[in-house]
Amino acid sequence: MSDLIASTIAVVGKVLAPNGPATLAAAHSYTPTDFSVHFFLQLAVIVLACRVVGWLGQKFLGQPQVVGEMVAGVILGPSLLGLLFPAFQGMLFPKETKNILYVGAQLGVGLYMFMVGTSFQTGHFKAKAKSAMSVSFAGIAAPFLIAVLITPFLLKVPGLFAPGISQFNATLFLGACIALTAFPMLARIINERGLANTTLGTLTLTAGAFDDAVSWCVLAVVLATFGGGPGVAVLAIAGGLAWVLFVTLLGPKILAPLGRIVEREGQMSTSVLAMVILAFCVSAFLMDAVGIHAIFGGFILGVVMPRGLLVEELKKKVEPIAVVLLLPMFFTYSGLNTRMDMVNSPSLLLIALGILACSILAKWGACYLAARATGENHSTAMGIGALMNSRGLMELIIINIGLQKGIIGPTLFSMLVLMAIVTTVMASPLFEVVYGKKARESGELDDLESAAKAAA
Repeated sequence: MSDLIASTIAVVGKVLAPNGPATLAAAHSYTPTDFSVHFFLQLAVIVLACRVVGWLGQKFLGQPQVVGEMVAGVILGPSLLGLLFPAFQGMLFPKETKNILYVGAQLGVGLYMFMVGTSFQTGHFKAKAKSAMSVSFAGIAAPFLIAVLITPFLLKVPGLFAPGISQFNATLFLGACIALTAFPMLARIINERGLANTTLGTLTLTAGAFDDAVSWCVLAVVLATFGGGPGVAVLAIAGGLAWVLFVTLLGPKILAPLGRIVEREGQMSTSVLAMVILAFCVSAFLMDAVGIHAIFGGFILGVVMPRGLLVEELKKKVEPIAVVLLLPMFFTYSGLNTRMDMVNSPSLLLIALGILACSILAKWGACYLAARATGENHSTAMGIGALMNSRGLMELIIINIGLQKGIIGPTLFSMLVLMAIVTTVMASPLFEVVYGKKARESGELDDLESAAKAAA
């Protein structure tokens, strides 16, 4: 009996260990069963952590659920869990399983942005097109101007940029990082704050989407000079524009029959749902394949989906699983690549704070001025600036690419992570101070608690 107990304990202790045959790279390799065991445990931990941290953020700090999920992702990574319990964190999230987690993360954020697109108010966009384009242009021009001014200084600090990088490429990359808006997170904040059907929400989401698309195109240009060739940039810009034009011009006609079928039957059949998911996968694939990002493929398809019962059914069938299960994988994956212990000297801390201040000035200040110049009142313009200033995990994605491709070093990477987290955490409370609270008191927006419960 004692041998049986000892054997059982030994087997239980090896549940998360690789059980495949020995390889040259490691004592044992991971089998398909090992990946499956880790995947379901990781999902359970991710969902639990995101819900708990999100609830704590809402309850005590007034932060939306999405910010809690971002923080939960960082907590599960090397910055906290890996720092306190490195062996456990490495066993729970071994590097061999990160690719699987990445794919699930892309599916989650892509589906979420698809659902955001279905709520996009084209009427509001047409009414606010001038303001949206002005805000978008300001949100791009000012960050690149700031990048032109500070990049020469940063190039003199060892370890920030890769050795031998040209000032032109360094400026482009830094400008793209500062210009970036947390598009998925921005959409989630807008939904949770009850702004999805307002002109402010539509204007901000439109400007944010355009700014992000430009940032990704600039990144493609930079990558083209690091061995990819000019075809990388051409494919990203030309391919992305071609697909957007195709979807916006022909998409409504192609998808209209699906809307009519759902209206006629009074519900969405599995066949119609399959066709919608197929269209989503194709759109996400094409935008990912040309070098932009899958989330834009999902978003642009959602914008042209037939409104009415079809969208209502999609919200019932697709949105809950995307928000509760799949989207947290996106935040956790990015958190696993985040280290907060790299800025470890007073001089580097000053540089990090300088980058943070310049980023806030460039994004919030410029977007505020652009909104005011196009006729928005002070509080609305301040609200737009506060939301556009959020970088979120889209920033983490682009700087991870920069680190992997050898454009920036680990130290600048950590500074930009700090900038992303601070600008994201400050977005929601500052928005409430400058716009949300007054708008709810006047009845312009729903009660914050009711809006948050509806989005949860």
